[in-house]
Amino acid sequence: MIVPEIIANGMKNENKPRILIVDDIRSSLLNMKAILTSGDNYQIATAENGATALKKARAQKLDLILLDIVMPDISGFDVCRELKKNQQTRDIPVIFLTSKNDPESIIEGFKCGAVDYVHKPFVEEELLARAQVHIQLNRTKELLVEAKNKAELATNAKSMFLANMSHEIRTPMNGVIGMVEALKSSNLTEDQMEYLNIIDISSENLLSVVNDILDFSKVEAGQIELEIITFSVRKSLIEVVKMLKFKSDQKNLYLNYELDNNIPPFLIGDPTRIRQILINLINNAIKFTSIGGITVACKLETINEKKAKLRFKVTDTGIGISNDAKSKLFESFTQADASTTRKFGGTGLGLAISKSLAKMMNGEIGVESVEGVGSTFWFTVHLELASSKQLVSPQHQEVISIEMKNLNILVAEDNSINQRVARFVLEKLGHTINIAENGEVAVEKFKNGNFDLILMDIQMPVMDGLEATCKIRKLEMDSGVEKKIPIVAMTANTMKGDKEKFLKSGMNDYIGKPFKAAALSQLIFKIFHNK
Repeated sequence: MIVPEIIANGMKNENKPRILIVDDIRSSLLNMKAILTSGDNYQIATAENGATALKKARAQKLDLILLDIVMPDISGFDVCRELKKNQQTRDIPVIFLTSKNDPESIIEGFKCGAVDYVHKPFVEEELLARAQVHIQLNRTKELLVEAKNKAELATNAKSMFLANMSHEIRTPMNGVIGMVEALKSSNLTEDQMEYLNIIDISSENLLSVVNDILDFSKVEAGQIELEIITFSVRKSLIEVVKMLKFKSDQKNLYLNYELDNNIPPFLIGDPTRIRQILINLINNAIKFTSIGGITVACKLETINEKKAKLRFKVTDTGIGISNDAKSKLFESFTQADASTTRKFGGTGLGLAISKSLAKMMNGEIGVESVEGVGSTFWFTVHLELASSKQLVSPQHQEVISIEMKNLNILVAEDNSINQRVARFVLEKLGHTINIAENGEVAVEKFKNGNFDLILMDIQMPVMDGLEATCKIRKLEMDSGVEKKIPIVAMTANTMKGDKEKFLKSGMNDYIGKPFKAAALSQLIFKIFHNK
């Protein structure tokens, strides 16, 4: 029975904190060892000089070092500095043992990285208490770091899962939306057009849910970055109202807007995220209103030489919200109550995302509501004023219609349905199309063809879009081509860093799936107009 006992004792010792005592006075060292082992709570290692202390600290896992300052070979200060330089030993807490009482020595010790001091001659209870406190603090810190690492791994795994799910959903959605556009341009009966409109609205709703989930994941992971560009608030507001007017007309609701004339014509910020909040709020207002309508207003609250604070309001004549429900509205995955979800649908993420976006723009979001009367959702944003130089930037000059020549376009796409969508959209725009079913074929066709543009899917078998782009750019470089072919990523990948990866591989731009003919036409125009 001796062997099991030894094993059991070994296991017990494994769980005991290990302390290294470093002191060149042997009697003092043995005294401290006796004190710390009296309660059988610690494993003790000893060293009588700095060099031995450093060797032992690197050779074993320590929970605490009690370190004398004055030693014959290396001072305690220098030992501590060496410990903190080494990644293996830098996190071990060090308590200095000293008979010195001058402030300079104490300050020097803390600068070296010590966590505490014990003055000689020490009180037994004080030594035990300080050792216990710092061991516990260090173990708590280790547990927190471990928990943080696990949480980050879980977040990364969730982000990867959502990115993959987004890709898997967006790819077939591209086929649905593309074929709807194709059918709408054909000869249909009134009933067939009505059925097609239902498919169109349903696919847009599904895409909205996917976008909400992905945006929420990005917000949680801190992956949303604001765009900083000069834009017109008036234009952005009118665009949103025009876009959603069809929905309000379907329910016989009015959708009006009011714009403060004092708002500067151009401001600097992220118009896409402002539009996203407005779309969320207006969509909700339309959803929960059956009689009357919605008014969208934008007012200038404050302005100085550099910034303007705007307040947007979306007021409806809908069902209203109870006081109890107001407090939960901006939380994730919540709506007013379960019956709301059943009757009106939705993810319950729109308002939570809007709250995060408003906060990112140094603003706030809130609601005022009376049950049965209606609601006013509001949010504020802080935007920078545009300088005179920024006001005349090309993005604000009206583009007059320019003749776009018919292009010879290579489409690298492995999905047969999306190949048909791309062919339909591009041929409808008057371009000639050549299909490559993977990146390797795209590279070969590029070598042997004379193309004006490549639309490159990212995830393909045999060779993906990034590798194919790198190979094409190398071929161009090796042959000394001055005018490189524009390459545009067609992708369902929308996570942070994707755009940077595309551009780094040599791509010129990207378009997200699912896309509509108008968006692709606009992108092609931009590429060749800005050349």
